[in-house]
Amino acid sequence: MEKTKKTILAVDDTETNIDIMLELLGEKYDVIVALEGYTALEIVKENRVDLILLDIMMPKMDGYEVCRRLKSDESTLNIPIIFITAMSDEKSIEIAYEAGGDDYISKPFKPLELLARINTQLKLKELIEHLNYISSHDEMTKIYNRRKFFELGEKRFEENSENMYAVMIDIDKFKNINDTFGHPAGDKVIRLMAKTVSKLLLDDAIFARIGGEEFAILCSYPSHEVAAQSMEKIREAVEDLEVTSDDGKSIKFTISQGISKRTQETKNLDELLKIADVGLYEAKHLGRNRVVFK
Repeated sequence: MEKTKKTILAVDDTETNIDIMLELLGEKYDVIVALEGYTALEIVKENRVDLILLDIMMPKMDGYEVCRRLKSDESTLNIPIIFITAMSDEKSIEIAYEAGGDDYISKPFKPLELLARINTQLKLKELIEHLNYISSHDEMTKIYNRRKFFELGEKRFEENSENMYAVMIDIDKFKNINDTFGHPAGDKVIRLMAKTVSKLLLDDAIFARIGGEEFAILCSYPSHEVAAQSMEKIREAVEDLEVTSDDGKSIKFTISQGISKRTQETKNLDELLKIADVGLYEAKHLGRNRVVFK
């Protein structure tokens, strides 16, 4: 399978410089070009860019300002930026790093040095992305972990005051599954359940494993009825699932859910989740495998 090329955005107002970079980088990377700062910002909005080579002296908007804007935007702040410029004085270099630049190369650049620095920055980016992923996702299910759920959830709570619902989910009699069929079978149940729920949620839902067999969802629906119907659909889908233990035995399982809706009286995310947890407890008390709206 052919490895996908990384995309580099080269920003320079001198076409000769652009031509040199295209010739040097074009075989190994997909290179997009921009002759000034505003165009560069638009390109980054519309394309996945892995690294930016950025000139400083440009008309309309200089490279410093382009860098500041990219580094102040959450969606672009992790793109490595290498300043590549004729300005080699210490003050210019200092300003470049203060603006958020990751590296600095003076023109005329040495081709092998440029390639090596690009490679280093791309490797660092991959490492940081990997570390961010493992620190925010549950290793077993690949969905968000508890820490990331509350990080995203608290931000969502501050931004969204309407049509917000919290759902607490628990796999019914999970201890019995582990005790009867073994922990590997229990792991299969957790993974399949998480995968199934993920497929049935809206794209903007925040879904996480917050402990053993416990999961939480933060989502938006237009009404109480739609929220309840959506969770009932999830409950039914899980009820139809089946996994096989290592010794070939069939395992059926169910989930219980508690739902709460944010109101003007809901003070914070913790309170919203506690109300959903009351619903979950009631669902368990009523016989499990059901959805209770509080």
